[in-house]
Amino acid sequence: MSESIAASSAAPATPPGGGRAAAVLAVIWDLGLPLVAYYALHLLGASDWVALLAATATATGRLVWVALRTRQVTWFAAVMMMVFGLGLALGFLSGDPRFLLVKDSFGTAGAGLVHLISLAGARPFALAAVQTWKPAQAAEFGDLYRTVPETRRLFRLSGLVWGVGLIAEAVLRLPVIYLVPVDVAVGLSALMMAVFVAVILTWNLLYIARVRTRSPHAWVGHTADRRQ
Repeated sequence: MSESIAASSAAPATPPGGGRAAAVLAVIWDLGLPLVAYYALHLLGASDWVALLAATATATGRLVWVALRTRQVTWFAAVMMMVFGLGLALGFLSGDPRFLLVKDSFGTAGAGLVHLISLAGARPFALAAVQTWKPAQAAEFGDLYRTVPETRRLFRLSGLVWGVGLIAEAVLRLPVIYLVPVDVAVGLSALMMAVFVAVILTWNLLYIARVRTRSPHAWVGHTADRRQ
């Protein structure tokens, strides 16, 4: 479940050469490698701890390899590393049927934490996501982020809201998991996650639309002079 949160709020670094096919391939590598490692080992009879260890190591290896090759952080791989790594740490607390729900909550918090950590770098998570899904305009988005204050504010505020929102959802979900019966907690946990993501996504789309209306020079496609 937490892996779906990662997919909805994350994206890898735009691969050299651009192109939507290359971007999709990067997503497959970032998401697919740790998932294949995790489920393949499960099918072979490995314990959950061993499978989580392999998935965490695979995601970490992908993150390091891309960073060395492109000098960019593939944030999607970072999210996967955080999700499986937290699951691995919580694996020592297994035995409680509520553990899987707690693991999902920590995974969601991990995705939010990656959003916040990325704000300390030159290329925040929100910007990386847009550049990945719009590879033909990736360079222009990067230029706007470096030179236009409104663009920087847009991506940084979006990343901040995603980060704080995902962490808040994870924290609020914890008492639900332990205060109601397990069968009820499963449904409420999924509902809370869906509602939070929908609310944040709706706000983000409305915010981008407002910025594009008030400051069209802050978005790709505007040809007028840009503010420095």
